[in-house]
Amino acid sequence: MNNPLDNSSANPFEIAAQAAESIAKLTGVAHHDIALTLGSGWAKAADLIGETVATIDATQVVGFSAPKVQGHVATIRSIKLPSGKHALILGARTHYYEGHGVRRVAHGVRTAAATGVKTMILTNGAGGIKETWKPGSPVLISDHINLTADSPLEGATFVDLTDLYSKRLRDIARTVDSTLDEGVYCQFRGPHYETPAEVQMAKHIGGHIVGMSTALEAIAAREAGMEILGLSLITNLAAGIQKEPLSHAEVLQAGKDAETRISALLAEIVSKL
Repeated sequence: MNNPLDNSSANPFEIAAQAAESIAKLTGVAHHDIALTLGSGWAKAADLIGETVATIDATQVVGFSAPKVQGHVATIRSIKLPSGKHALILGARTHYYEGHGVRRVAHGVRTAAATGVKTMILTNGAGGIKETWKPGSPVLISDHINLTADSPLEGATFVDLTDLYSKRLRDIARTVDSTLDEGVYCQFRGPHYETPAEVQMAKHIGGHIVGMSTALEAIAAREAGMEILGLSLITNLAAGIQKEPLSHAEVLQAGKDAETRISALLAEIVSKL
């Protein structure tokens, strides 16, 4: 089935609004307050933050497709938090390297905004440049460097990214764990891992974390007026920082090993929002 976002004449915000209407009908929840995109290692947080109201197949919702990456799920969940607020869990993340275009990458956060979400939590598994970080460490994203040479913004759309990753939300996260470090996330195009030279380039231009998601989604979230919290699970030290070759299996295993601990951390952060 063709995805309507692939039609260049289609309005991506209208499609997001249609998707939000479908989510409201399928979940029975008219309005959501918080949305979470759960990357590698973070998935169990969805089971801890509250009571699941509904789980739907993402392919039932216009503009979404099943994720192509092992470790990601093809579902959208509506969860009622103890506070009475509703959280939307976006399991069907489209990565830029899948080649579907940036509109489909941004569709999840745009749909979340259309459901009423004001707080967007973006998580990922990524490589760490700081040698003091150990695999399995959660790290707050303080800023990003977009190395995709692309943007979800179209036309003369100028959006301020000065405080893209909210300091207020990072401060709340540190009330849960005062030891949380932070760093600048660099989104590469992928799907190949970075070379040691590219990692050194990222380090010299101010990067601390390297990955293949999040930055484009964060820009779209800011355009939609949402406040953003970004979290990376350091699944490995980046190429050249660690001496062993990188592999996706290593990423999945590091996520699995850290999953219980970091999911509990994220659930507690959500309880304070």
